[in-house]
Amino acid sequence: MTSKNQLSLIKNISDLSPSMQKTVGDALALSDFDKYTVFPGFCDVHVHFREPGFSYKETILSGSNAAAKGGYTAVCVMPNLSPVPDSVANIKEEQDIIDRDAVIDVLPYAAITVGEKGEQLSDIEGLADKCVAFSDDGRGVQSEQMMRDAMIRAKAQNKLIVAHCEDNTLLFGGYIHDGVYAKEHGHRGICSKSEWGPIKRDIRLCEETGCGYHVCHISTKESVQLIRKAKARGVNITCETAPHYLLLDENDLEENGRFKMNPPLRSEDDRLALLEGIQDGTIDMIATDHAPHAEDEKNKGLEKSAFGIVGIETAFPLLYTYLVKTGVITMERLMELLVINPRKRFDIPLNENDFSLWDLEEAYEIDPAEFLSQGKATPFAGWKVYGRNLLTVKDGKIVYQV
Repeated sequence: MTSKNQLSLIKNISDLSPSMQKTVGDALALSDFDKYTVFPGFCDVHVHFREPGFSYKETILSGSNAAAKGGYTAVCVMPNLSPVPDSVANIKEEQDIIDRDAVIDVLPYAAITVGEKGEQLSDIEGLADKCVAFSDDGRGVQSEQMMRDAMIRAKAQNKLIVAHCEDNTLLFGGYIHDGVYAKEHGHRGICSKSEWGPIKRDIRLCEETGCGYHVCHISTKESVQLIRKAKARGVNITCETAPHYLLLDENDLEENGRFKMNPPLRSEDDRLALLEGIQDGTIDMIATDHAPHAEDEKNKGLEKSAFGIVGIETAFPLLYTYLVKTGVITMERLMELLVINPRKRFDIPLNENDFSLWDLEEAYEIDPAEFLSQGKATPFAGWKVYGRNLLTVKDGKIVYQV
């Protein structure tokens, strides 16, 4: 693992090795090296590449190409697949596709429970050396005893439990935040407690078992406060949020499936609490929850469209434009959120020949038609951003070029 002190987070082409300087210069015919900025390979611990089982939405190849375009050289892929990676045989099917098609490091999660059904624990011991961590993402583990047993067994294997926190008894068929927009437009809402309630439970179980615990895509102010207090007590907990929860809230909703994700866009107070969380270190990393769907699954409005948006190609430009350039956080803090912290927590190494090259002065509008991902649904279509990735290098090999 490359430590923060060993890794130069922000540099220019002339800081690369001579061989890498030549590779970059020859590929892009560049002469004014000082104009461009080099970043270490970003790491996203929460993506959905949909293969095996749902390749009409995304494949390992299309997803990893999209990630490379976004400047990512490592991603962790969630287990809501078919077959679910809940056994050695099933995760091998996924790994074989990764070995064949991935252009960057693609690290599979294994499911916490068989079929992600919450009824029986998966083969945690057999899967431990074949996965990056354990998660039932897309579904919350409803049973307290099931989660306790999972934490005990995962801790014995030195593996994280990575939790999608959602209490099914509090959903009531909701599909957007239970706030002002839902009430004014006649939509069924998802209450905040459906997220923070399970987090509160799992913090207690984490303290009891000592298991390393990571919370997916937090979206509420209560979640931030619970995790902040748990960290102050020394609980072995980390968490992530996503760009859309930092830059959007329920006031930005439109009657369009590209604004539907789970958890939903919350209130402005929630968004401000999340921003405070990335400023003070409560939130450890930003992940995209890149979740592509076919067009006909996302064009049915807020109620009937599938949950999920794409985001791995737009994350850095959005965060740079609307958080760094506006002074909300520094570029150094953004690198902690995108590079250092996810790699440290999930033990994902980085070498000096994993990087991307950006023109931070180039301005453009986000156009889903230009995405390499098979999914095109984004709430950020038409947003003006700064920063275009010209080239991504993985293990010294160019894996994306503009």
